[in-house]
Formats: sequence, structure tokens, C-alpha cells
Amino acid sequence: MNESGLRRLLKDQRRFFASGATLSCHSRIQALITLKNTILRHKKDLAAALYADLGKSETESYMCETGLALSELDWMLRHLKKLTREKTVPTPMAQFAARSFRSPAPYGTVLIMSPWNYPVLLTLDPLIDALAAGNTAVVKPSAYAPAASLVLKQMIEEIFPPEYVAVITGGRAENQALLGQRFDKIFFTGGSAVGRQVLYSAARYLTPVTLELGGKSPCIVDKSARIPLAARRIVFGKYLNCGQTCVAPDYILCHEDIKEELIFAVKKEITRQFGRYPLGNPDYGKIINERHFHRILGLIDPQKLVWGGEYEEASLRIAPAVMADVTWKDAVMQEEIFGPVLPILTYRSLEQAIRFVESRPHPLALYLFSEEKAVQKKVLSRCRFGGGCINDTVIHLAGSAMPFGGVGESGMGCYHGKEGFLEFSHVRSIVEKKTWMDLPVRYQPYDKWKTQIMKFFLR
Repeated sequence: MNESGLRRLLKDQRRFFASGATLSCHSRIQALITLKNTILRHKKDLAAALYADLGKSETESYMCETGLALSELDWMLRHLKKLTREKTVPTPMAQFAARSFRSPAPYGTVLIMSPWNYPVLLTLDPLIDALAAGNTAVVKPSAYAPAASLVLKQMIEEIFPPEYVAVITGGRAENQALLGQRFDKIFFTGGSAVGRQVLYSAARYLTPVTLELGGKSPCIVDKSARIPLAARRIVFGKYLNCGQTCVAPDYILCHEDIKEELIFAVKKEITRQFGRYPLGNPDYGKIINERHFHRILGLIDPQKLVWGGEYEEASLRIAPAVMADVTWKDAVMQEEIFGPVLPILTYRSLEQAIRFVESRPHPLALYLFSEEKAVQKKVLSRCRFGGGCINDTVIHLAGSAMPFGGVGESGMGCYHGKEGFLEFSHVRSIVEKKTWMDLPVRYQPYDKWKTQIMKFFLR
């Protein structure tokens, strides 16, 4: 769609929003129910698309994408009536007689830009929240996941008119054209470099922005950790979707005393979960494209490779790789890996580990494996990060009651459940002043009596 077409589309969406068609709680619920039924009808189409784009198995597609989107839908349908209600709050005595209340209102027309690594979930989840909040939406899925983008486009066009929800496909040109338009809210999920461009473009119109980015998420393994279980859960979180997960453990930071034991357990667990030849495992996915494939291979140092790393260029598959004796100067530690490569670094004291983490940009996620409450408390109190787990990985993003988002360079804003509804809403503060009386204290001319009364109420 060219620029003039985009302007017409946005004009139509604003006209539709201004008509009030999206505002009632009933209309929002009906939109969500319609979306849910459509997802259920297209489950197999979505699974096939995810397999085509990323090699995801049907189980992984449902567990990590379609099922989570349906879960968010169900949560929103259960709670939407309560979320849309006005909430009465206390009124200061100085404002007697009046009623004060908070009233959530939709922004209007929002832009949702989604990434390629979880193209279904990370398109549908913010769309669910946006519709629940009463907005119209323009959705821009990633061109790197063409099969999923096509199915999503077909699904949405099947149930929503473009003046309500529109899907724009394409690459950088379309992204730039969209960012050149005025939206009432922008929600972006992707890399930090593009996130900066989104923020820069939004500044032109002072558009509020939510940025869900990434970073190098650490996984700290303490001496007290249950090593076999820790290895099992780390391997699951790291190699899920071939490491192409924004909250995947980017690297392990373990106590030097347990390094060898942990490496042995990780190797064993990789074999248990993916088999002796992971490239022959039909449930093990692939890298999204050649550029990312070669970038990831370039991060592997053969001198420090202690497990895996085999690859097939024809199928864009890289076997789970483990690197040991890694330093902060190695290439693999200079950028977010976003692939199936697990570097292992060590520390001597917990204080040193905390300094390591805090000396770098705040990560999107942090994981800690420890049986000691004092260690858990210290890490949580001293380290700044978006979200995380104690004695597990990645699962913190699976619940609608848990807000998901980054901090600092890993993002701004959060969503899921109530927080998602609020992220796409402006909460208005309103005072309804009664007319049956009007205290003269605030009006001039002022005198000593009025001042004394004001001081009594405002203290």
C-alpha cells in the first residue's frame, strides 16, 4: 500500500473510531469472541505457517504461540467488564462536595508492529489488548515470516473490515511509510536498532510508544542449585525456537566450582531433549533466514566449542552449541545471540556476578538457579531487568496476570492482561462537582478566615 492509500486507510479508521462503534463493552467482547473463533478455525493453518517459516512443530506452535494467544483472549473475556468500569476514588475534603473517578478511554487508532520469531503470538497478543481497550488497529507483521503473515492477514480480513483492523504486509518500505503517519499509539516488538527508529519517528507527533525489545539475558547458576534440573530447564528455554526467543537465556554465569558439573549436565540434557543428532530431529526448528544463519555461525569460536554446533546450510539448521571458557571480550558476548549458542562464563562470588550483570545494559529477562533464599533476595534486590524466573526459564511471560516488558535498553512499557488493557488506554482522572452547594473558600478576595480553613484541609 502506497502513502496515499495509508492516509485513506487511517482516515477511514479515525472515522470508524469517531462513530463510537468500538466503544461499548459489548462490541469489544463480540470482537474478541469473533477473533477467538477464527483462531480456533485456523489452528492448523497457523501451525503449517509456523512450520514453513521457522520449522516449529505443531506442539511447540500451540504451546508457545496459538495456545498463549487463546489464553490471553480467555483472560480478557473474563475480566473485560471489570476493566472498562469507572473506578471511584477518594475525594479530598477540600473538594467537597464531589465524586472523583478514574475512567479508561482508548487511544484511537494504533499501530502494531510484530517480529518474525513468534509471528502469531506477538501479533495477536497486542491486538487482543488493543481491541479490548476499544481501539482500531493497523497491524504490520514481519516480512521475514511470510507464511504466518499471510495466514494472519487472511484471518483478520475474514472477520474485520479494514476501517476496524487492517493488516499491511511488506518490508522496510512499508515500515517506513507507516512510521511516517500519525497514529495515536505505536506498539513495537523487535530489535533495539529498529526500536530506536520507531521512537525517533514517534517523536514527530509525540505519539506514545511501547517498545518490547531484547538484550543479553543472563542465567545465574549458584553453587546451591540442583544442577541436573537446572540444566534441563536452561536447555529448554535456551534452545526453544532454536534460541530465537527474546527472553531466552543468552548466557550462563555460573559459580566456578560447579562449572564442569553444569557443562556435563547441559550436554546430557541436550541429548535427552533433542537426541544424539539434533539436525535429524523433526521437532527441532530452523534459523529464519540465511543472514541470521551466517551471523550466528560467526559467533561460534571453534576453540571454545565443547558441544554441538553442527549445521546444515541447505535447511538453515544449527545444532545446539555450548561454549566454555568464554570471556566478556569474545564475539559471542558483544551482541544478543538470538540463536542456539550457549556461552558459559564463571564467577567467584555472588557480588562479582551481580557487578557483571549490572555493568551492562538492563536485560529483558534474568534467570537465577539457587536453593538459598538469601541469594535469591540479593539478586532480585540488586539487579535491574524486565522480568524473569527463579529456578526456571522463560515461563514468566506465559501468564496474563503477569505484566511483560523491558527496562532501559530492553524496552519500555508492558502488556498482558490488565497491563495490556491499560497500555492501550488513557486513564482519565475526572471530578464530578456537585451543584447543590459551593464553598466560597477558594474564591477571592482572600482573608485570614479563608486561609485558616484552607490550611486545615490541605495538610
